[in-house]
Amino acid sequence: MTPGAPTLRVGNAQGFWGDSSLAPSQLASQAPDLDYLTLDYLAEVSMSILARQRQRDPSAGYARDFIEAVESLAPVWRGGKRLRVVTNAGGLSPANCGRACAEALRRLGCGGLKIAVVTGDDVLPMLRAAVAADPDTAAFRHLESGERLAAVADSLVTANAYIGAAPIAEALRAGADVVITGRVADPSLTVGPCLAHFGWEVDDYNLIAGATIAGHLIECGAQVTGGVSTDWLTLNDPAHIGYPIAEISADGSCVITKPPGTGGRVDERIVKEQLLYEIGDPANYLSPDATVSFLGLGVKPDGPDRARVLGAAGGPPPPSYKVSATYRAGYRAAGTLTVTGRDALAKARRCGEVVLQRLTDAGSKPQRFLAECLGAGDVLIGAAPAQERDLKEIVLRVAAADSRREVVERFTRELSPLITTGPQGTTGYAEGRPAVREVFGYWPTLVERERVSTKWTMMET
Repeated sequence: MTPGAPTLRVGNAQGFWGDSSLAPSQLASQAPDLDYLTLDYLAEVSMSILARQRQRDPSAGYARDFIEAVESLAPVWRGGKRLRVVTNAGGLSPANCGRACAEALRRLGCGGLKIAVVTGDDVLPMLRAAVAADPDTAAFRHLESGERLAAVADSLVTANAYIGAAPIAEALRAGADVVITGRVADPSLTVGPCLAHFGWEVDDYNLIAGATIAGHLIECGAQVTGGVSTDWLTLNDPAHIGYPIAEISADGSCVITKPPGTGGRVDERIVKEQLLYEIGDPANYLSPDATVSFLGLGVKPDGPDRARVLGAAGGPPPPSYKVSATYRAGYRAAGTLTVTGRDALAKARRCGEVVLQRLTDAGSKPQRFLAECLGAGDVLIGAAPAQERDLKEIVLRVAAADSRREVVERFTRELSPLITTGPQGTTGYAEGRPAVREVFGYWPTLVERERVSTKWTMMET
């Protein structure tokens, strides 16, 4: 295809499901020259949340927040701007998400838009079939522990491969205005538009490596504009932090920036911090689109709130896709009490011991139990003051998990009695008994690329 303009502007306005619901429309208005807006909703825990939702409602299973984002962007499309959106909001039900998106846009007068739905990442039938054929199969072992799949086969709920950018690019080349995927590698949301715009081939690995770096930098939203940075306290106007924009060039290099007048900061140090976020081996960053080396990367200033990134090198992607699977793993509950006054730490620790003793006496000792004293170094080991007796306020957090719901139910009834049977200075109990929640375990594994077949379908508003 004929390559597009020499620079592609890709913004990201969602770093996770639960990020600012205002960010998509704000970024679109703050940067009206954006070509693409990416919205990343999925983390490993997201799939288990979607699984619970789909259990209750078969039409669910996608990030419903995305529909609100689409509705907020409707004025942009009605005004004639061709802002194209790429998102993994489809979760476990990309088709349902696509239909809901189309319905919302029709209702808001955005006719004539094309919505592409990418499927093929769901490999749950493959995992179940493997165990059915051979209960002792060595396929789909746990990626870290090596445990065999049979250990959780009866409890599997979801299994999704991290697919790459190719089907996204195909859909965009076919004219899609919105591309909705299920599980896809986070940087691929950016690589797909680059493949479509610049006319790169799927084996232009050095170029794809550069786009992968750009996608990696902006995938977590405002983290690359100062969120979670070491110097967060020095940021200007963090209440109105700007979301990132990657200006990607045809040679694979990019500039990371943000809209003018927004809070936060983009500089060499902040970009480097995000560059190192969750990468594993910097010589072999594994993506379904390429294997990327960070070793030759350079980051340098390019003006106010602008950092240029160049020097990415790439090679063929690994022969397997990573798979994120979830399984039912029992139940959990957690609650807190605040203990104040003299000997606060000792009193709080005794309260945790009392709860566990009462559960044990009742024959309901949970398989996992945790009592932690927040403020005394239990979260950040070694952070407690040298003189613990000086602590006058402690938040006691107690949690229990078990495969038996009745055990966790019993646990939830053992916190409130401390209001009158526990130490003086106990408060913070207005929320009542903690809720029992189902737990979904995480099972990372691998699947051969050739066993995964992706496709996309198009619908119009």
